[in-house]
Amino acid sequence: MQKKKVSENPTVKAQVYEKFLAHTIASGVSVLSLLLLGTHSTRAQIPSASNGAANLVSQNQVQKNTPEMNQVTNVNQLSNAQPSEIPSASGGAGNFVSQNQVKKSTPGISQVTNVNQLSDVQPTDWAFQALQSLVERYGCIAGYPNGTYRGNRAMTRYEFAAGLNACLDRINELIATATTDLVRKEDLATLQKLQEEFTAELATLRGRVDVLEARSAELEANQFSTTTKLSGQAIISVNAGGFDGRRIIDPAQPPTANPITSQPNPTILFRAGIDLNTSFRGSDLLKIRLDTGTGLNNNPNDAGKDNAAGLLEPNFGSVLDYSIKPPTNGDIEISRLYYSFLLAKDFRVSVGPSFFPTDFVDFNSYAYLSFRDFSTLAFVNNFVLFPINGASAGAAIDWKPGNGPFSLRAVYAATDPANPTQQGGGVLQGLSTFPGILYPRQFRAAVGDPTVNVSTGDRGFFGDTFQGTVELEYAPSRAFAVRLQYSGGELFSNRFDSYGVNVELTLAEKFGIFGRYGYGNFDNTAFGDIKPNYWMAGVGVRDLFTRGAIAGVAVGQPFVVNQIGNSTQTNFEAFYNYPFSQNIQVTPTVQVITHAGNEESNGTIVTGTLRTVFSF
Repeated sequence: MQKKKVSENPTVKAQVYEKFLAHTIASGVSVLSLLLLGTHSTRAQIPSASNGAANLVSQNQVQKNTPEMNQVTNVNQLSNAQPSEIPSASGGAGNFVSQNQVKKSTPGISQVTNVNQLSDVQPTDWAFQALQSLVERYGCIAGYPNGTYRGNRAMTRYEFAAGLNACLDRINELIATATTDLVRKEDLATLQKLQEEFTAELATLRGRVDVLEARSAELEANQFSTTTKLSGQAIISVNAGGFDGRRIIDPAQPPTANPITSQPNPTILFRAGIDLNTSFRGSDLLKIRLDTGTGLNNNPNDAGKDNAAGLLEPNFGSVLDYSIKPPTNGDIEISRLYYSFLLAKDFRVSVGPSFFPTDFVDFNSYAYLSFRDFSTLAFVNNFVLFPINGASAGAAIDWKPGNGPFSLRAVYAATDPANPTQQGGGVLQGLSTFPGILYPRQFRAAVGDPTVNVSTGDRGFFGDTFQGTVELEYAPSRAFAVRLQYSGGELFSNRFDSYGVNVELTLAEKFGIFGRYGYGNFDNTAFGDIKPNYWMAGVGVRDLFTRGAIAGVAVGQPFVVNQIGNSTQTNFEAFYNYPFSQNIQVTPTVQVITHAGNEESNGTIVTGTLRTVFSF
C-alpha cells in the first residue's frame, strides 16, 4: 500500500502541527532551562547545582511547594523588582535577544550570526554546540560590543528571566511564521530525546535549587553581619642564618660599641591578623584590622629582630617586612582603621586614623606583598621614598580619569596625630628603619628613651613628622606600568624630599621584569645634608611548575651614600611561592647581604626562611 504524504492530508497536517507546537513549547522550555542554567560558565565543568539561576516551576509545582513560595501573576507583586532592574538584553552569561529586540536595542549590542564571532568561545568549551545552535539556527544570542560572550560570569535571576523571555519570543516568532521549514523531523526527534534524557536532571536541579535557597535563607538569618565580611591571615615562618667573619658592626654605633660576635639562633616568628571589611553602599569600604605578632616591642629599637636578618642588619631594609609592620609582641592592636569611598565614579577618597602610606601607592605586581612575594623590606617598597612607612593617620586619593591608562594617587601621613603637645615626647610610631640612623638622638627621645632630652618637634595631625606622597601612573595594559613618584615632609623638624620611579613589564603573560629607583635629600642629619640613592631590580615567573605559583629573584642597594660607612650594602633575595591550595601557601626564601650597614668589614650574611601563609 502506498503511503500518503503528511502534507497531502490537511487533517493529518493539522494534527502534526498541533502536536509539533505542543512539543516545541514544552521541549523548548525544558531545553532552554537547561541551557540557561549551564551558560553561566562555558569553560567550566558542567555544574552539579545551579549558581544564582532562577527556579522554573509550573502552577502545580507552586501549589505543592513550600508555603513561602507563591505563584506570581504580575511582576508588580515582586516588591524588590524595579523597572530599571529588569534587563531587556543583559548578559550574566552572554546576551539572549530576539531579532526584533536586536534591531530596537542600543548600537553597542549586535546580533551574532556565527558562533565564531564570539572571541572568548572556543570549540573545546563544553557548551559550544549549544551556543552554536542558538546562534546559527535560532538567532537568539547577541554578544557584547567587544565581541565577547563572557560565559564565565554568574547569572542573576533578572538576567535569567530576560534571557528565557527573549528565547521564548524567538520561538513564538518562528511559530507565527508557520513556514514549511519551521522545524525538521530530526529536530523534533532531538528535542523529544533531550526532554526524555534530561527529565531526571532537570528535576534534580530544581530540587537542588530549592535546597540551596533554603540554606541561603538560613545563612542570611544567622549571618555575622549584613554589611561586614570577615577575613583573616596567619603567617608562620621558620628562620635561620648567620654571617662569616668575626663580627657585625652597627653603623649607628661606634665600631667598638657592642659589635655582634656570636651567630644568631634559629627562630620561629608569626604574624596574625583579622580584617573586618564593611560596605554600606557597595562601593565604599570601612576597614578594621586587628593583628599581633612577634615583634619584640618591649624596646622599639628591637622591632624586627625576631629573625637573623633583622638582628644582624636592622637599619637598611634587610628585616622581614611582615615582622615589623607594626612591631608588636603578642599584643593585639588595630593596625588599619580607615574609610574609603567614591567621590566620583573614577575618584576614590580614603581617610582614617590608622593606615600605612604604602597601602595606597608604590604598587608592583612582582614586588609589593611580603606575604606573597619578596620578604625584604627594601624590596617590597622604594626604601628612601618612605621614611614614614608604618602606622599613621591621614588621607589618600586615587583618581583614574575616565578609567583610562593614567592614574593619579596622593597620600598624606602623620606619625603622631593624637598628640596635641607642642614639643612632643613619648613613643613615635610609623617611622621606617633608617631615620634612626640619620637622627639618632631625636629618634631615641621619640621612642621614649628617658636618658635623652632633646626636642622631637611638634606633634598632632600637622606636626613636624609628616609625609606627603604623589604618584603618577601610566598603565596602558596589565603587562606594563610605569610610576613616577615624589615624597616630601619633615622628620623631627628637618626637611626631606625624595623622588622615585617604579617600572614593571610582563612578557608572554608569565615572565616579568621590574625595578625601582629612588633619590633622596635629607637635611641636618647626624652626617650633615645627605643625598642617598636606592635601586632594586629583579625578574619574576608566574605559574612555575603549577598554576598560581610565583617565583622571583632580586638584587638591590637600599642606601647608597658616601657619608655613612666605607662601602655600599647590597641585598639579594630569591623565593618560590608554592600554593598548596587557595588558602595555604608555602614559600622558601634565601637572603644574602654583603657589606651590611655599608661597612666593608662586615661579613656576608646568609639567611633562609620557610614562610607559610594561611588565609581564611
